[in-house]
Amino acid sequence: MNTSILLVGCGRMGSALLRSWTSASVVVIEPHPVADLPSGVVQYHDLPSYLAAASAGQTPAPDLVIFAVKPQVIDEVVPAYAAFSRATFLSIAAGKALAVFERHLGSDAAIVRAMPNTPAAIGQGITVCVANQHVRPTGHMLVTGALKAGGAVEWVQDEAQMDAVTALSGSGPAYVFLLVEVMAKAGIAMGLTPELAMKLARQTVIGSGHLLQQSPALSAASLRESVTSPGGTTAAALAVLQEQDALATLFESALKAAQARSQALAG
Repeated sequence: MNTSILLVGCGRMGSALLRSWTSASVVVIEPHPVADLPSGVVQYHDLPSYLAAASAGQTPAPDLVIFAVKPQVIDEVVPAYAAFSRATFLSIAAGKALAVFERHLGSDAAIVRAMPNTPAAIGQGITVCVANQHVRPTGHMLVTGALKAGGAVEWVQDEAQMDAVTALSGSGPAYVFLLVEVMAKAGIAMGLTPELAMKLARQTVIGSGHLLQQSPALSAASLRESVTSPGGTTAAALAVLQEQDALATLFESALKAAQARSQALAG
């Protein structure tokens, strides 16, 4: 990825991406010290200091400006970056719609909204993107190249789908972590020590995730069926979990609640 990136904000997600960009010219704007900056990455504590360096020819103009700041400071932070009219803008701020950035950056600005998830911090995430009409093919390639550092990248055409994406994959890791918690709690209730119950629950989810990753030709249903013997222990447990589609109904309700909240936050 031979490009110039301006990363605005360097929290958990921003720093995860930063540390995996190996062939880009990267500048970070972050008021707080960033520990262990990769070699060649320059940090400025605010936009005026960066602009002063740019006007002196000390740093290149960005091809890609990435907003990795908290959603609640978007209205405060973003407007000043409208000066970079030739750049493609990418937001990984959860929930904020393209229209919010168009309002601050101009109606003709090239803007991409992305929804990553936390496994991107170890290169195992998935990010879904949607672009406005001004993003050119080169902009799509820039964004895909930058986000692939965190894992898989998918694109949708309809921004309305981003609320469902947020509910499923954006918030999804929390559901998996909750599953580990409740499995461990059930193990404790059956007499296991808390330490062993948690170790069993964690490793079972970790191992199952690896099976999914290493078996792309098999559906999740096929993998489930492969460990379910008729009349066996797994079948007994699944009969409870699948009774009257209770688990499916619960998850649908949960994801719809997350989707509704995403819709409420989008403006």
